[in-house]
Amino acid sequence: MKSLCFVLIAVFLLTSPHASAATGAPEFSERGMVASRSQWASQVGADIMAAGGNAIDAAVATGFALAVTYPSAGNLGGGGFMVIHLADGTVVTNDHRERAPLAATKDMFLDEQGEVIKGLSTASHLAVGVPGSVDGLLAVLAKYGSMTRAEVIEPAIKLARKGIRLDQDLASGFTRRQKDFARYPASMAIFGNDGEPWRVGEVFKQPDLADTLERIKKHGREGFYAGKTADLIVAEMQANGGLITHEDLQSYRSVWREPVRGTYRGHEIVSMPPPSSGGVLVVQMLNMLESQDIKGNGFGSAASIHAMIEAERRAYADRAEYLGDPDFYPVPIKTLTSKSYAAQRFADFNPEKASLSSDIGAGVILVESPETTHASFIDAAGNAVAYTTTLNLSYGAKMVAAGTGVLLNNEMDDFSAKEDTPNFYGLLGRRANAIEPGKRMLSSMTPTIVLKDGKPLLVTGSPGGSTIITTTLQVILNVIDHGMDVSDAVGSPRFHHQWQPPRVVVEQRGFSPDTKNLLEAMGHTQLVPIPSFLGRGIGDANSVMMDEKGLYGAADPRNAGAAIGVPPRL
Repeated sequence: MKSLCFVLIAVFLLTSPHASAATGAPEFSERGMVASRSQWASQVGADIMAAGGNAIDAAVATGFALAVTYPSAGNLGGGGFMVIHLADGTVVTNDHRERAPLAATKDMFLDEQGEVIKGLSTASHLAVGVPGSVDGLLAVLAKYGSMTRAEVIEPAIKLARKGIRLDQDLASGFTRRQKDFARYPASMAIFGNDGEPWRVGEVFKQPDLADTLERIKKHGREGFYAGKTADLIVAEMQANGGLITHEDLQSYRSVWREPVRGTYRGHEIVSMPPPSSGGVLVVQMLNMLESQDIKGNGFGSAASIHAMIEAERRAYADRAEYLGDPDFYPVPIKTLTSKSYAAQRFADFNPEKASLSSDIGAGVILVESPETTHASFIDAAGNAVAYTTTLNLSYGAKMVAAGTGVLLNNEMDDFSAKEDTPNFYGLLGRRANAIEPGKRMLSSMTPTIVLKDGKPLLVTGSPGGSTIITTTLQVILNVIDHGMDVSDAVGSPRFHHQWQPPRVVVEQRGFSPDTKNLLEAMGHTQLVPIPSFLGRGIGDANSVMMDEKGLYGAADPRNAGAAIGVPPRL
């Protein structure tokens, strides 16, 4: 029965499968649901469940497939986070975030005057953190999957070796990045197309990546962190001034962590703990907003938006001060996610007037002992997975480790290169997120599962750098407070605020003129259109919901993803 998945997948290797968009009714299935940024990867996950795999098998298979079919964020050379809810009620998280190489230093991106060297943390081999995706995906499969390593990796190998016909999204993305790829011969060999623009319908093959996947299929983690693949990655580093060594690769291990938990209006929120900042901030903001009549004020009202902006302002100020890798810094998770602390932080909230970011600092706490991609999964038994993975910026550092087909990340930019100096996304950080050897850099990734009466109601998350957290927050509020189905919850207009800079980023047609005028009268005077680096909209929240009738999936209409359900048995 399980071999059926490979037959089904073969049909989709050179075509783009059909799936519903989030602009209409959600995709429906009683047997399983996958929503991801890639139609091919979603199909792989759905076929895995159709062949008898569970949601964990589907998530791992989709993760490997995303490295092939969505290379701007799907990856073997990056990292990610996974939140897993098992049918028996167990909730676990796997942290496979990248780590700083052992030779990394606190001031490695500063010049002799102590100023940040532009581009060094994003566009050089020093920008590359030790990859974690392969170890994390394999660890998750070994502990909670039901299929073999070969079964879940083989679909990705076939997609890489036989190729896919490019859609507009991929063709335009490859063409748009040609100047970036041109710095690296190994990248141009894959993405250069002999100097010609990529066209829709052209077959895109990745034989080196297929070989790398074959080694992982055969040897497990040793097929990536040792042997030929490791040799090629280290050679790439040594030839270009990078820091990653064989010791860095061999010593990397993903970490199982306790999830961040919270409650909101009778629902349980389970999300990713540090070094992700997302779970802590989502729970903290929900705690602050629970005292507000978000439902009564209505979706898109000035009163609701004002309250959300003020909650975001305070939470992101705390992020800069307190969030980092808990293995290196005592992150006060318990306090930050408590109802009492939220009440303290929101005590100065004025429902009629905006506060100033310059007047808002981190809360006082006593010491206590945009390129990413998100996919959501639920199977018929009630196993659920929220999975977010990234290379950091689009296509990471734009460099491929020669001979591997593996794009490398530029996650070192997510550390605080210098206190109170913004990274690419404008986020500030301090000592908690300073560079240290072996440390995991702080992330905004927010894979989240919302439970009702102990069962999954919503699986969600998003890419988007600093906007990930506020996107996830708004999808949750749309479902719980505004009673939206998954398509509307994902497709509705969004906005974003992160304390510093003090602007509020707004999607086009996100606010009515009346709402805009009311917000400006309250003092929210920096309402700015979405910056170009965020693309077509804020976030890409591919999500799945569950009720007593079945499963509902929605791909974000802002981008070319797909929600695909497992078909009924014949």
